[in-house]
This record gives sequence, C-alpha cells and structure tokens, in this order.
Amino acid sequence: MRVVSSHWSGVSKSAFCFALGAMLFALSASIQAQQPGKIPRIGLLTNTKSDNPSIEPFRRGLQALGYAEGKNIRIEYRYYETKRELIPPLVAELVKMNVAVLVVGAPPAIRAARQATKTIPIVMVTNQDPVAAGYVDSLARPGGNTTGVTNLTRELSGKRLELLKEIVPRLSRVGILWNIDAQDIGFGRGFKEYQAAAQSLKIPLESLPIRASNLDFDGAFRIAAKARVNGVITLSHIVLNPYRKEIAGLAIKHRLPSMGEIEQYAEAGGLISYSAEDNESYMRAAWYVDKILKGVKPADLPVEQAKKFELVINMKTAKQIGLTIPPNVLARADRVIK
Repeated sequence: MRVVSSHWSGVSKSAFCFALGAMLFALSASIQAQQPGKIPRIGLLTNTKSDNPSIEPFRRGLQALGYAEGKNIRIEYRYYETKRELIPPLVAELVKMNVAVLVVGAPPAIRAARQATKTIPIVMVTNQDPVAAGYVDSLARPGGNTTGVTNLTRELSGKRLELLKEIVPRLSRVGILWNIDAQDIGFGRGFKEYQAAAQSLKIPLESLPIRASNLDFDGAFRIAAKARVNGVITLSHIVLNPYRKEIAGLAIKHRLPSMGEIEQYAEAGGLISYSAEDNESYMRAAWYVDKILKGVKPADLPVEQAKKFELVINMKTAKQIGLTIPPNVLARADRVIK
C-alpha cells in the first residue's frame, strides 16, 4: 500500500506542476495580449511652433484617418526657428529615435533627412520641383525612401506676374524680394524663373536682395523706391517667411502693391497671394504617413502635385494704398480679407 500511495503521490505532484505551468503560461499570454501595441512615432520637423500653417492641417489629416495623438500615434515635434544650422542635428535626433516616418518641408530639411537616412521613409511637402532638386527619380516612380507633395511654387511665377499686371494699372517695374544667400536649388531658380516670365510679359524686374546675415528690409525698399518699382513680389523662403508682417508693412508704407507666394502673406497685410493651399498639402502628407504605416513603401507612392490653388486678396490693404481691385479679379478670388 505504501508503494501504491507513493506512486499516486508522484503522479499528483507531476500533474500539479504541469497544471501550474499551463496556468502561468496562459496568464502570461493573456497579459501580453492586453498590452497595447507599440505606438508609431512620426518625426515632424518644421520652422516655428507658433503661427505655423503646417501643424494643424497635418493633425486634422491624421484625425480624419482614425489617428489620435498619444493613443495610437505619437508626433515628435522639432522646430528650427529659421536657424538653418539647427536642421541637421534635429534631423539626426529624430533618426536616432528611429521614428517610423519623417515629415519635412523646407529644402534644407529635405536634403538633411535624405542624407541622414536611406531607410526611414521621408514624406515631403515641398515648393520645389522634386525631380529637378534630385529628391526623387520621377513623380510617378519616386524610388528610394522619399515621396510626398509638391506645391508647384516656382511653376506659378508667370501666373503671379499676370495677376499683378491685371491689378496694377500701368505696371512698369516689379521688384523681387529674395534671399540672395540662399543656396538651395528651388529658391535659387526662383528669381530666374520670374525673369523668364517677365520677359514674355515685357515687364522689367528689379532685384531686391536680402542677406540672411543682415535682414535689411528697409534697404531693399529704398532700392525699390529709387528704381521706381510699382509692384513687389516676395519669394517664399524660410529666412523671409517669418518676417511677412514687416515686409507687408513696408510695402504699405511705400504704397506698393505687394504679392506673396504663400497665403499667410496676404493674411499678414500683403495685398495679394496666389499659391497652393497649405492645408490641403499637409492633410495629404498625413495620407502618405497612413499608407506608409500600413506597409506601403515610399518608392511605390507617386509624388502628388498640388491640385487646389488659392487667390487671396486683402481689401484692407488695397484701401490703405489707395488701389481699386478690378471687379473681374475680385470675382476670381477664393478668399477676400475685409
């Protein structure tokens, strides 16, 4: 009887250990199943935190696709505050964090991202021709790890001159306010493209150069006055964009009709702007992020060209400089600031 008792005791002990192990395994599996999956992190490198036209549209785009910041997605924001030298280290910081996608806009940021990683997907919102700038092989087949949206800013140069000519009676000379120190391809080509468009329209241009090291806007407008400029176009650039209110104010002071390449210029007091809709572009950037998070490679996502363009006219500014906007132009405006 002792032997039998000992045998059954051993079996019970073995069965108990097996059952305990199975229970612990099941508990562990249950706990793991309840743990949330890893939340993807998106690196967003942009200019400034305040008065930024890219952040909210990007957030709204993600929300429309079912993402809730802090719940199933996390955005790592980095700001360079017009200091181009900060861009490479900020990009390196995001790459080191191994973000799932990098979202960038300014040409120096796009180049820095492409130099920093060949594996992390890059979604760009650019004013440049991304093929000419060397970011992608073609719009239809980007290749590599970069894709996104192009706003065709340079391609709209001729249209802006045409609008200014319609608005300003006897337009005789147009000043182009630009950062002469800019080295990026798209911006460097901007002034030349205005020259090409101006030749076909027979409108003389006057260069109003600004240096990043010496933002002498007063000096540029003195050049404009001396050259008898009667219309000004400010090229969009990370150095100039933060000073749009100052530039618009000087144009009003000199009673000069002024045009900007971004809608925020007209909002800041410029007379007129004609550009792709920033809201639409950054909402589309969110769409690219969603596709990439779901496993689509950037190389297989064609670069989109902007489809919506917005003509904004500031009637308060028109009144201040004593200019009457022709009714046919006013009727074409997408937005009128009164």
